Amino acid sequence: MKKHVPRWLVIVGMFCCVPAHAEKTEVIVRDAAELRAALKQVRDQTTLKLAAAEYGGGYAVADVRDLHITALDPDKKPTFTGGNQAWHFSRCQGLQVSHLNISGQKHNGLNIDDGGDRKQRVKGIVLRHLDVSDIGPIGNFDGIKCSGLEDLIIEDCRIHGWGGQGIDFVGCHRAQIRRCHLQGKAGFSASAGIQLKGGSADVVVESCSFQNASARPLNIGGSTGLEFFRPPEAKAEASRITVKNNRIEGSECAAAFVGVDGCDFSHNRIIQPQKWIFRILQETRAPGFVPCRKVTIHHNTIEFLRAQVRTELNIGDATAADTFVFHDNHWLASDRPQDSRPQLPVKETNGRYGR
Repeated sequence: MKKHVPRWLVIVGMFCCVPAHAEKTEVIVRDAAELRAALKQVRDQTTLKLAAAEYGGGYAVADVRDLHITALDPDKKPTFTGGNQAWHFSRCQGLQVSHLNISGQKHNGLNIDDGGDRKQRVKGIVLRHLDVSDIGPIGNFDGIKCSGLEDLIIEDCRIHGWGGQGIDFVGCHRAQIRRCHLQGKAGFSASAGIQLKGGSADVVVESCSFQNASARPLNIGGSTGLEFFRPPEAKAEASRITVKNNRIEGSECAAAFVGVDGCDFSHNRIIQPQKWIFRILQETRAPGFVPCRKVTIHHNTIEFLRAQVRTELNIGDATAADTFVFHDNHWLASDRPQDSRPQLPVKETNGRYGR
């Protein structure tokens, strides 16, 4: 009589039989038990292909290079529900995660970090086609949380309902966020849609859409404890940020510039912010930190209701609003076109108003 071999042993055997010099390993996983067994044996340059199933939450991986986790069939995404976090990856260089559903975590949906080593950033992370929802719901809990990452790509992801930030960067560098959709949800505290802070630099946010995505759909900068900055010697919450070709609808404002040192905000469509259009703030005020400065806002289409927006820019103290540049923006107060011209801290060049 043929002896039955449990499927998880077959998976472990696949890892054990691979020679040490082998370049790549591919493993097919069909349920939560198989996934946990595979992760106990996971090594560098492994691809885990997950069948469509319910996998729960609470997975953690550390110090593995070039790990790829994806769906066996991209049209049938595996689902990770519940737990404090769906996944926590620490010091995983070259990580790629794609085609997963993540929902209902108490803390973060997906958490990727450098293990607390603020001088050695983790490089080459790629996140694609992730659906993240119902995170929190109350408190500083994020859909996708990234700390100390470099050369990072997040694209074609959907995030719906979160407590803190939809996507949160702390000290991330040379990153791109593109074609993502962030939508707020009733009952979720949601302080920001995309937040770039803690020394983040050279980040591009492009072709994304924001629908009632918290009080600050784009929080360019923020407020970070000094012990969390990456690199530790950074003197701005964010630097050299590009925000272009996005659609931003609803929320208290379209974007907040908070302790940022250099940002290009262009070719975005802003639709009916509820209180202000932009905010210029300084929340981190430690010695040596630069004031919020050097932001260029140009070629944007801004439609608002004058009945809602009485002050276009909320400008806080300790900022350098006079270093902002405005040109070629189209402003329309659709309920009172004759009152479309905004009050700006500096004169705008080639602006269009009320047409």
